[in-house]
Amino acid sequence: MLSRDTLQQQLAFTIAEIDVPGLGDKIQGKVRDSYVLGDRRVLVTSDRLSAFDVILTTVPFKGEVLNRMAAYWFNATKDIVENHIIDVPHPNIFVARQVEILPVEVIVRGYLTGSAWRDYSAGKDVSGVALPQGMKKSQRFDTPLLTPSTKAERGEHDMPISCAEIVSSGLVEKSLWSEVERVAQELFAFGSKEAASRGLILVDTKYEFGTYLDASGKRRLVLADEVHTSDSSRYWISASYAERYAAGEDP
Repeated sequence: MLSRDTLQQQLAFTIAEIDVPGLGDKIQGKVRDSYVLGDRRVLVTSDRLSAFDVILTTVPFKGEVLNRMAAYWFNATKDIVENHIIDVPHPNIFVARQVEILPVEVIVRGYLTGSAWRDYSAGKDVSGVALPQGMKKSQRFDTPLLTPSTKAERGEHDMPISCAEIVSSGLVEKSLWSEVERVAQELFAFGSKEAASRGLILVDTKYEFGTYLDASGKRRLVLADEVHTSDSSRYWISASYAERYAAGEDP
């Protein structure tokens, strides 16, 4: 466990900007920067902290923690869906297959909280889903709710979109979207079970998917970006959930 003193000493050495000479043009994201090398993509995870689509600051070792968590979960879920990871040559770096990323983020929610609660309490649907009346904040859904959003450019805000709109607008073809929905629910069920075994609740999470053509010309779905990390997911402590929920407190 890192001490507060150690973290403070490292504040001057966080990875805020990334420059890798010889890898070509950098594609900058909110947290990860990447370089395309033929059919491979090198992703470097920085220490940048992003919230509500805005970069706020940097946190010592954050990039390494995220990268290691993602590597663990990509390996743990590889029997559910193929992923884009080829190698992890450095604590902050992935080498991944170059894939065509789907133009939507797939958010799965096990509990009514966050932006879903804000929309619900304002009388709005949640990504096109009309929820029952009388639900409470932090209440568990009988079936996890899939609430996609658009993928915003850096500095812009992601916007909710319904599953029906994704298909009708042509963002994702119908059969592929059906596969995405199935896989997302399987991933969330697996993540929830693993979290529960460690005294945690996987509250909600974000998945990103892509596709590539295999040797036979078949388009294959792959899990990309990150999975079940502290950046892409919300966790609660299992032991205190029931008491805090009953008291109307945030778990």
